[in-house]
Amino acid sequence: MKKYVFNLQLFDGEATGIFRTDADALIPEDRAQEIIQGTIEQSSVLSMGRKLANMTAKQSKLPVLDSLPVAYFVDGDAGQKKTAQQAWDKKVIYAEEIAVIVPIPEAVLDDAEYDIWAEVKPRVQEAFGKVIDEAILFGTGKPANWRQGLVPSIPAAAKVSLATVGDLYDATLGEQGSIAAVEQSGYFVSGHVADISMRAKLRGLKDQDGRPLFLNNMQSAGSYVLDGSAISFPRNGAFDKTQGLMISGDFSQLVYSIRQDITFKLFTEGVVQNPDGSIAYNLMQNDMVALRAVMRLGWEIPNPVNGLEKDKSKRFPFAVLTA
Repeated sequence: MKKYVFNLQLFDGEATGIFRTDADALIPEDRAQEIIQGTIEQSSVLSMGRKLANMTAKQSKLPVLDSLPVAYFVDGDAGQKKTAQQAWDKKVIYAEEIAVIVPIPEAVLDDAEYDIWAEVKPRVQEAFGKVIDEAILFGTGKPANWRQGLVPSIPAAAKVSLATVGDLYDATLGEQGSIAAVEQSGYFVSGHVADISMRAKLRGLKDQDGRPLFLNNMQSAGSYVLDGSAISFPRNGAFDKTQGLMISGDFSQLVYSIRQDITFKLFTEGVVQNPDGSIAYNLMQNDMVALRAVMRLGWEIPNPVNGLEKDKSKRFPFAVLTA
């Protein structure tokens, strides 16, 4: 089985771990009994998409409506009723594995008065969320079996350039905007995911009298909503603003299924290898332990036929606003 292994700190070089110098702040003589962590950011895509039942095998077939029946008026009392056809297509969700190993010397664990593993696990989950969002949204680092990323899959007609349209309001809410592009495919936008730089762009929107559109007053928190749908701003580093500033769409059409939820296992024996096959750590010989995290999941965009757009090459439930 092919595995896709991602280091917690996303290094491409040799295997790394947590050593005394890394955990030195956890082993002082006197300290406050609290560790200050940044906000733990997990997957925005999984929080907005629609979760299907867990997979029971590596592949899961997803039936998708591909053609609609057509009804006819009957010509007079003796007119002949016509027949119609309805058809389904099938798409396949492939479960692929994400994993990371975090080695740490036993002496560091013994000398630390904090639960280091309790601090590591949330950051592992954040790293998983970043890898998932990058692969699903932009196709970055995706497994070969997974479909194209969301943004690369969006048809050219649904890619709205802010530079071309000129006005941010028209580029999002106007007749030629990104929300209208989704509606032309027969879908209603249920949410948006955007680069954090969009917050400043939205705050800068003003009406003809110079009043901000997204702020009632300078003392209240801004409400980032477009056409009644909330905007999510991922802070896990996965959003690539060179490929898009904001993705809008019907997120019920982004479905995912979990083959194996994230699991943690602690190893006290074994070896950790570098990408070239050389041994980085021998856990028994180096008096180390290693925490391994594993998850398997897959995703798809069903994009079934609807009454407004029957051509699947033009129909897509998402649009993107680009710079």
